[in-house]
Parts: sequence; structure tokens; C-alpha cells
Amino acid sequence: MSQVVDHLAELTGFRDRDVMDVTLVMALRDLLEPESVAIYRCIGETGEERWLTRAHLRAGEAVATADPLWAMPESLPLATTHPLRLEAMRSRNVTQVMQGESWLYLFPIATDRDVVGVIEVLSSHRLGTGAQRMVSSVLRIYHNFQGLLDYSERDTLTGLLNRKTFDESFLKVLSEMPARPAVSHEGEDRRHDVAVPHYVLGVIDIDHFKSVNDRFGHLIGDEVLLLLSRLMRGSFRFHDLLYRFGGEEFVVLMRCDEEVHAGEAFERLRLNTERYAFPQVGHITVSIGFTEVRAGDAPAAAFERADKAVYHAKGHGRNQVHNYAALVARGVIREAEQQSDVELF
Repeated sequence: MSQVVDHLAELTGFRDRDVMDVTLVMALRDLLEPESVAIYRCIGETGEERWLTRAHLRAGEAVATADPLWAMPESLPLATTHPLRLEAMRSRNVTQVMQGESWLYLFPIATDRDVVGVIEVLSSHRLGTGAQRMVSSVLRIYHNFQGLLDYSERDTLTGLLNRKTFDESFLKVLSEMPARPAVSHEGEDRRHDVAVPHYVLGVIDIDHFKSVNDRFGHLIGDEVLLLLSRLMRGSFRFHDLLYRFGGEEFVVLMRCDEEVHAGEAFERLRLNTERYAFPQVGHITVSIGFTEVRAGDAPAAAFERADKAVYHAKGHGRNQVHNYAALVARGVIREAEQQSDVELF
């Protein structure tokens, strides 16, 4: 019993979801002594769901493996390739089957709204009722703690990430970037170049939102914010980080190969918003500005650049998407001074 308590204390000692998932598989590995234990999340659009490995640990391994959070969906296995996992999610019950001489156990992982994945345990011995009940109890604690994190990290109206979580995510992004841009020389053999991740920060602002509140009331205004958050989820990828900063202002932090791809994603949201008929209100539009995250950036510096692009859109007709770098290159706006890389919101 003390071993279980120790693992639960360690599990609930972190606020980082990635660390929590790794800690969970390590706890189950120590408690059950299986051949392997893994957490799989079902992600993606309906009909194109994929399996994202959150943590996978085999007996004797010291470090769990996982898919990158920014993995391209097409690189992940389709959900239909593992029907037993889907069945466990659908039934919301523990599933157990024999695989060769081993036992495979699938425990569904649920949130307050849905079942989002499974924990998969492969064991050379059959797990007794007590062991299965222990895993289910650990998962209930895991679920409850995830709910507490959601409450502190997410906007209560839209369910998007809230502003206070932004700095931590931004600093994680910076940690994946090189200290300075790679320099290439003409004629140099570049066959061994390492791909450098590129990140983009976008700011989205609803046009004339004050008039929506003035004409229809704050309840209808809140419904507009909620529906826009749903349009955002449908316009961006599952791993893009979506935030509500307060009022009618939203932020997106995304990884992409080129700024043009980011522009296409923001333009998709602009069009989806323009075409959507909001109940009672009718049609609304959004103004969007975005900028590439630079090595050594401060959150405030990147946000200010994107916000300047939004300000330009607002002053030139609204319902537009603008790239800060393109505006600077055209001489439309002046380059902002680089702020200290330790300055935070």
C-alpha cells in the first residue's frame, strides 16, 4: 500500500501533463511489473483519427518514449489499425485479451466530457481483480487531477487555454529552438542539415465585438466567443495551442515549416468565421496578425509584433490577415525593438 501511496504522491506532484503521463506509466510499470505499459491518445478529425503515443515504457527501460507533441498527423497510425483500443473507449470498460502467451489489458482514459484514449498494459501473467481495481483507482485520481489542471489552465467559457499558461508554453517553444539561426555557405554540403523548428504566434481579434455586446447583450456575446473557439478548433491542427487572452482576443501558438503555411491556416479561420451564421448576431469578422517566433524572444516581444499586425488590419478595413514580417518588408510598419528575453507578461 505504501508503494501505491508513494506513486500517487509523485503523480500529483507535477503540473506538467507530459511529465504526469510519464510518471503514470512508470508507476504502473513498478506496481504491475508488466512487459510494457503505454498511454495512447486518440486525436484528429472525425473519420481521420490517429493514435498519439503519450508515453511507452517496457520492462527494464529507464526512459519512456513518446511521439513529439508537434508530430504531423499523417505520420501517426490510424485509429482503425487498433480496433481493440477503440472498443475499450466505446465501452468505457476494461478490455482484456490474450496475445500469444501474454495478456493485453486496455483501460479507457476519460475526461469530464469524453473518453480520449487508453492505457495499454501487456503482461506475461494475468492481472487479478485486485490489480485491475488498483489501476482503475489510480486512473480515477489521474482523471481528477487532470480536471483540476483544466480548471486552473483553461478559460471557463471557451475551454481554450488561458493567458496564464502562455508564458510556460512559449518558453518550451524557445527551448526547442537554436540559440541563433544556422548560417549556410554557398557550395557547402547540406546533406546533413538538421531541420530547425519554426514557430508562429498569431493574435486574433473579433471586429466590432463591443457593438455585439451593446446590441444583443453579454449572454449572446459569450455565445459568439464560445462558437468562435469551436471554429478555431476546426481551423487549426490538434497540436496547435489555442488561447483566450480575455475579452475578444485570442492567441495561437503553432509549429509550421514556413510562414506561408501559417498564413493559410489563419486565412482559413478568417474565412470560416466570415461565412458562419452566428445565432441572432448573423455574420461577424476577425482581424488577425502573426509573427514568427525568434530565438531569444520574450513572450511580450512576440505578442507585440503580432498585435501590431492586428492593429494594421483594424486600421485598413478589418477582416484581414497580416504577416508582421511582410508589413515590415513593405515599409508599412517599423520594426519593433527587441525586448529582453527575460521579460514576461
